[in-house]
Amino acid sequence: MRMVRIAAPHFAGQIDGLTAGFGSALITTEDALNTAGKAVLALQPQLEGYQAVVVSAFGDPGQEALARALSMPVVGIAQAAMSEASAIASRFCVVTTTPGLVARIAQRASELGHGSAFAGTWITPGDPVALTTDPDRLLAALHDATVAALSDDPAIEAVIIGGGPLAEAAKALAAQVPVPIVQPIPAALRLVQLGLSTQDLHT
Repeated sequence: MRMVRIAAPHFAGQIDGLTAGFGSALITTEDALNTAGKAVLALQPQLEGYQAVVVSAFGDPGQEALARALSMPVVGIAQAAMSEASAIASRFCVVTTTPGLVARIAQRASELGHGSAFAGTWITPGDPVALTTDPDRLLAALHDATVAALSDDPAIEAVIIGGGPLAEAAKALAAQVPVPIVQPIPAALRLVQLGLSTQDLHT
């Protein structure tokens, strides 16, 4: 599973992966995000026995409902990324591929208490699905959108690359821009590590 491969270098223990039983493979709209929330919550019976859960979809579908239902920590990757960005920067933004989620990303920043630090979301041009299948185009598009964000708002001090599947491009982008790039999945693993001393994680 791709998300497990991305997460593994950032956690010393065991990571297992579960895929939602229904919904879109790539979440690009608010309707798809809402459906993903229901699909994540439906996984609850399979999560008993773990020490923590990471919801590996930007927008954190189902994270809050799942956290209420389980006794273990449930971390969303947007939650973790925004927490990390706000800790290192007084102003941050999100760069991502999905224009249909701009409003929900802003809503999430506000829900998490980061509204005053959140500068907004900058979007790559082109079809999100096509971009994610072409690593070179994806990196170039994320680079251009990041440069645009920094030009539009020079007060931005950190950039979140908003999406688990964008992790490889985010890692490469970090060497190309003058501000820190926050990668959501590693940020979530770091947040989990703060509260764990044993070695089971489910993502």
